[in-house]
Amino acid sequence: MQRLRCQPSPATAFTLLELLLALSLGLLLCGVIVQGLLAEGRNSQRFGRHLRERQSQWRSLELVRHDVRQSTAAEAGPGDATATCGLAGRTAVLQLQAAQGRITYSVGAAPSAIWRGRVLMRCGPAFGLYGELSSGDAQSRVVIDGLPRDGAGFTARLDGRGGLELTLRQAFDLAEGRTQDLESKLTVAAP
Repeated sequence: MQRLRCQPSPATAFTLLELLLALSLGLLLCGVIVQGLLAEGRNSQRFGRHLRERQSQWRSLELVRHDVRQSTAAEAGPGDATATCGLAGRTAVLQLQAAQGRITYSVGAAPSAIWRGRVLMRCGPAFGLYGELSSGDAQSRVVIDGLPRDGAGFTARLDGRGGLELTLRQAFDLAEGRTQDLESKLTVAAP
């Protein structure tokens, strides 16, 4: 009988240099993936803010449209800025005359620190339970905040065809030092 002898074959292994190279490439790939995920998170956050603020802009413009429809006269621009409540240094941009009283929309500094940047304010009769204008005292309320520091955040312009063009702009600072601008426009039949 013959005996079989097993001789170990020479082992093939990675060298230290090959292991370090593979580890470096793996870490580099992980870093690229993490950067991509972080960028996607920032884009998602920006898009979410864009949708929320766009919805706020449309609600604000609908409020102005509602006031215009209930008014008997409209004056775009500062005009005769005799608001029923104090403007506190803000600039009147739209004035409406309704049966219940005068409604003035103004743009300027926020009344308190809870608001972002400049604001659009509404000064006029309050709303009743069903959305109608009440005949009580005039109230001054913030309609929307985040208007740009420079330029007009809200403009109202009478066009030549009997319409009132409303433009609302907002600007928000992003983490990267850039700003995100949003603009909505609406045309309403002038009273």
